[in-house]
Amino acid sequence: MTSSELRHDWSVEEIEGHLAASLSDLVFRAQGVHRVHFDPNRVQVSTLLSIKTGGCPEDCGYCSQSARHDTGLERERLLPLEEVVDAAREAKRAGATRFCMGAAWRNPTDTQLERVVAMVEAVSGLGLETCVTLGMLTRAQAERLRAAGLDYYNHNLDTSPEFYGQVVTSRSYQDRLATLEHVREAGIRVCSGGILGMGESRRDRASLLGQLANLPEHPESVPINLLVQIEGTPLFGTAELDPFELVRTIAVARILMPRSYVRLSAGRHGMSDEFQALCFLAGANSIFYGERLLTADNAATDADRRLFDRLGLGFETVEAEVRSQPGPCHKQP
Repeated sequence: MTSSELRHDWSVEEIEGHLAASLSDLVFRAQGVHRVHFDPNRVQVSTLLSIKTGGCPEDCGYCSQSARHDTGLERERLLPLEEVVDAAREAKRAGATRFCMGAAWRNPTDTQLERVVAMVEAVSGLGLETCVTLGMLTRAQAERLRAAGLDYYNHNLDTSPEFYGQVVTSRSYQDRLATLEHVREAGIRVCSGGILGMGESRRDRASLLGQLANLPEHPESVPINLLVQIEGTPLFGTAELDPFELVRTIAVARILMPRSYVRLSAGRHGMSDEFQALCFLAGANSIFYGERLLTADNAATDADRRLFDRLGLGFETVEAEVRSQPGPCHKQP
């Protein structure tokens, strides 16, 4: 495969072979692919806000917001519109180009969705890209969000189909794939990735990447999260992942999905500057910016600016991002 070709027929064995390659060879190849499609010295920056925290009926083993886990998290109501808009304005002033809003729901009711629609319209009016993660969607709900001007919908696959049942039992893998299908058919760009360090094997990581890369269209945004262990959740105390496995996964995601933004997501709070630099070298070109990711700590904004200065990296603009992602949904107004 050349660096400009897109494939959707990867086998788990092929992907495992990439993950097992010499790290220097793997990063070298990923960096070459990255440079064909992106400016290697620009990083897309998003800010994530929890617009409705806690009380989720799902049993995801990593999640502090599940009503089934005793994590001490207070259940909160949906934030008022004005508070969300104020947070979006601050994110834009700090350099974010995309504002992401997350609600701890299994799936929104139509009434709840209309309140989120008002947020999407208001944030979009500030000149920011919009993204929401609300749980499962029906096709009609996805179409309603598209009509409101939503740019991205986040719905992670979390892990491989084979390992999934050890993490989540309250919704099926097919439920997740169905929501992605509804989002894509509505003309909304897809944000979907997974979580590493939950006790999965390298083959599970290969299978997850295969699920994403073999979708009919690659997700425009692929968040790669490192498990943030929360006391009170079933996955608290899981053995920590070898950091180089995260680097390998980012590099292979870049090779498999060359035109996608690969986001270094949750877990950055505990990463050294040197480790993050290696992730950027491996093909990561997006981060969450701001000191909170829903309920977990994130790297401080001042620390991110200092890191970017040290590495000679700059913030990408919305215009640059749109130009780098050709596809049918970008042709729509």
